[in-house]
Amino acid sequence: MSQRTTKRTIVVLSIFIGVVIGLVLASNFNLAQNGFADSESENEFTHQSQTVPQVSSDLESASRAFVAIAKRVTPAVVSITSEKVVKVKEPLSNFFHNDDFFRRFFRQPNGDQEYKQRGLGSGVIVSFDGYILTNYHVIKDADEISVMLDKKPYDAKIIGTDPATDIAVIKIDAKDLPAVVLGNSEKLEVGEWVLAIGSPFDLRLQHTVTSGIISGMGRTLNLSGELTYQDFIQTDAAINPGNSGGALVNIKGELIGINTAIYAGNSGGNIGIGFAVPIGLAKKVMDDLIAHGEVVRGYLGVYITTPDDELSEALKIDDNKGAVVTEVVAGTPADKAGLKKYDVIVSVEGKKIDGSQELTNLIASYLPGQSVHLSVIRDGSTRDIVVVLEKRGSPDSPAPQISRKDEMTEKIGLELSDVTSELADRFELDDTEGVLVTDVRSNSVAEEKGLRTGDLIVEVDRKEVKSVREVRGIVERFEPGQIALFQVRRGRGNHFIALKVPK
Repeated sequence: MSQRTTKRTIVVLSIFIGVVIGLVLASNFNLAQNGFADSESENEFTHQSQTVPQVSSDLESASRAFVAIAKRVTPAVVSITSEKVVKVKEPLSNFFHNDDFFRRFFRQPNGDQEYKQRGLGSGVIVSFDGYILTNYHVIKDADEISVMLDKKPYDAKIIGTDPATDIAVIKIDAKDLPAVVLGNSEKLEVGEWVLAIGSPFDLRLQHTVTSGIISGMGRTLNLSGELTYQDFIQTDAAINPGNSGGALVNIKGELIGINTAIYAGNSGGNIGIGFAVPIGLAKKVMDDLIAHGEVVRGYLGVYITTPDDELSEALKIDDNKGAVVTEVVAGTPADKAGLKKYDVIVSVEGKKIDGSQELTNLIASYLPGQSVHLSVIRDGSTRDIVVVLEKRGSPDSPAPQISRKDEMTEKIGLELSDVTSELADRFELDDTEGVLVTDVRSNSVAEEKGLRTGDLIVEVDRKEVKSVREVRGIVERFEPGQIALFQVRRGRGNHFIALKVPK
């Protein structure tokens, strides 16, 4: 190799080594640099992590509000355990009567057997000195009531109960207790956020807090014959067995309802349909129970029903609103004021009435001795009637119904019978003036409109009936599509049922 070639090779190697050293220094000794796309992704990621907005301040505020409400209200929500002694007859007592030989042979103890039945519910402290609001069914028939507060049990006494609203007031001997602030249930709106607090299923789950919204207002339920006054708040906040008597509170932490019932279908637990007594109704009951030991309500003295399409047509009213008078009880304020059967009460003191339940609730909100102005539709004309209310007594319980079959009226799907002494005894009828419904044919118009076995038909088309022949004679005169108006006595109450005669 010539000297010139050797010198050229040394120069090239020097340049190559310099370039390599420069690359190493430039990469800060990182010999596995990312490619361009990766570098761009990293820069993009870094940029995004710096510019993604923080969680909405409104949502965070709502979350913190829930936390604050739970902290404030939970101490005022208590668990209530009840205990009652239940007596059960020995299984063979009716068969062996008092035969000592058989008792010894089958080792049957003498007398009834007793066992203790325990229940769990919730309650809400409403005063610093120990008054607690809960449901009547939580402490119904209880021999002993215990309230769990701060893991300490307190014996409680019953101040008063009101089965008609399922509200009760109990009291514990304690001072300086945490108490809830009462809200205004009159201003509630569907869609508002609410929290339910109580002790579902087990004492280990006390102070469970669930959230939801108000799903509906003014709901009525078929819960029991005792529950007369209904105006429930519906919510999807989880309510389960044991939550009864607990608190339903609004976003301000104010008590707006007493959790009372659930619609559970076949599950037995929460499916998102729960009900609470509004605090406006519960507070009036509570105040009366504390002051008087009972609830003082105005009494009108009528049996009423809500009109449907057929009844509205039969009574010649424009819509299905109001409360139709099916019976006026003799000697009551309604009777003295001149209310009559078939009157439709459409307003009280200017407040419009949508249905019979609303009228029942509204009249009960007035005191005995108060005068109320009723707007009434009678035979298509509107008139004003002033009624002086009296004190309401305990409602009579409906008589049990028994089923029996006999003849059938083809047009409307009824089996009817003239009332005999035997049928009167069998169906426990207090009144024998009328025609007895002994069966209702399946899928008939009578079944669809709610006629029942044991109903006593006393009028058809406003004419009194005392025999099957009279009922048939009237019904046969109706053309298909016309409305036949029945007055039916069921238990101790009267009902109007309007049937469209089928083709």
